Amino acid sequence: MECSTFPEKTESYHGYVLHRFHFDGCECMVVEPHTPRPGREWIWKAELFEAFPTFELAMLERGFYLVFITVGNTFGCPDALKHWDAFYRELTGRHGFARRTILFGLSRGGLYIYNWSARNTDKVSCLYADNPVCDFKSWPGGRGVGPGSPEDWHKLLNDYHFANEAEALAWPHNPVDNLAPLAAAGIPVIHVAATEDEVVPICENTDVLEPRYRALGGTIEVIRHPGKHHPHGLEDPTPIIDFILKHRLN
Repeated sequence: MECSTFPEKTESYHGYVLHRFHFDGCECMVVEPHTPRPGREWIWKAELFEAFPTFELAMLERGFYLVFITVGNTFGCPDALKHWDAFYRELTGRHGFARRTILFGLSRGGLYIYNWSARNTDKVSCLYADNPVCDFKSWPGGRGVGPGSPEDWHKLLNDYHFANEAEALAWPHNPVDNLAPLAAAGIPVIHVAATEDEVVPICENTDVLEPRYRALGGTIEVIRHPGKHHPHGLEDPTPIIDFILKHRLN
């Protein structure tokens, strides 16, 4: 089925055609490149669809589709990822998208892309995470040097159906703890991380994840740069794109 047959309204996304529709009870967006790559390769962004689109626009220019599903602020919890499972089946089955997707997570989006990848290694081409949350004890938990977010922490406990805070703190499947499936599958990873990030401290997230992934034999590149949590991304995303094009799985 051609992308032009996606239901509901069509609008412009920075000059590209955006299809906005509902599926599995969630609002979804699919943005068409002007000249799609063979095999319908695609970028799946987690959370914050409109935020800091420099990377997405550069990938659209290179022929990648951009997709998004709205599952609320749910921290990559299992219930949210069931909607991701259904959306993946819809895109690859009914609409002919490539079997493997490039996952892109800003900030809390890191929880979604790592949690879904660990359960679906055969469906992932590459991970790109930007100032990502890699351990919810750091954010929103605030159990380290960062302030966390008490309101979001309370919501996370409910979204994950934890019986209490102690159960959440003992949970063994945060991205920093659940890298073995990705490394075994050979999934390449790239992070862009601000060294003065006070919201999602690099020392509790990327700086923990990177050596663990390398120790497991995983391919990972980290681009560190001065700055705080915002703005995300690089002014010139070429180094990110070069890594993805070189290392992504087909």
